[in-house]
Amino acid sequence: MATFVLVHGAWHGAWCWRRVAQMLRRNGHEVFAPTLTGLCERSHLLTPAIDLDTHILDVVNGIKWQGLNDVVLVGHSYGGMVISGAVEKIEKAIASFVLLDAFFPENGQALVDIVSAPVREGVLAAQKSGATSLPPRSAAAFNVNEKDRAWVDAQCTPQPFRSFVQKLTLGGARERIANKTYIRAAGYESPYFDRGLAMARERGWRTHEVACGHDVMLDQPERLTEILQEAA
Repeated sequence: MATFVLVHGAWHGAWCWRRVAQMLRRNGHEVFAPTLTGLCERSHLLTPAIDLDTHILDVVNGIKWQGLNDVVLVGHSYGGMVISGAVEKIEKAIASFVLLDAFFPENGQALVDIVSAPVREGVLAAQKSGATSLPPRSAAAFNVNEKDRAWVDAQCTPQPFRSFVQKLTLGGARERIANKTYIRAAGYESPYFDRGLAMARERGWRTHEVACGHDVMLDQPERLTEILQEAA
């Protein structure tokens, strides 16, 4: 049986993995789904100092102090930034690496370097205005299934601003992981996740496309569970 560490995206928390985590556990797997510092049930810890490194250490320290090995490390959306940084510090503990409709950063990039110009300008304008966090995008904007939209909107919390603007230093650990998978949510229009899928294909990763909105773990939990078990 496999050990999964599931890392959520911006504005989300461990709650978004509940359905997939239950399915994986029923199949005998071990599952950890940390909520990143400053978000959701950890929103009381939100401060202007929280950055991408903080979230990377959330994942690294969880794996380290719980003594996890042969981990299937999964990052959704912004979580792709987090796990790309985390694997640099805990490469030997990772057996499989999965980007789920996620950012695919290169060395020296921040999230704002990957997004479209209008999004980048909006984020930087917020920075100039003195913002320390960014309000959640609506579930409808992510094309979450209609049944879950009100719940998702109620669950999401502001994202620490510096997590979007801090640049990553990558030394190739991600590419050295033998098993790598990119999963694209085909029902969510995004040029940067299309680019991530294309980059994964160019590099020989396993790739999948799932017909649903951006929050695949909510829209298609059964199919995602199948793919994650294949990735393991």
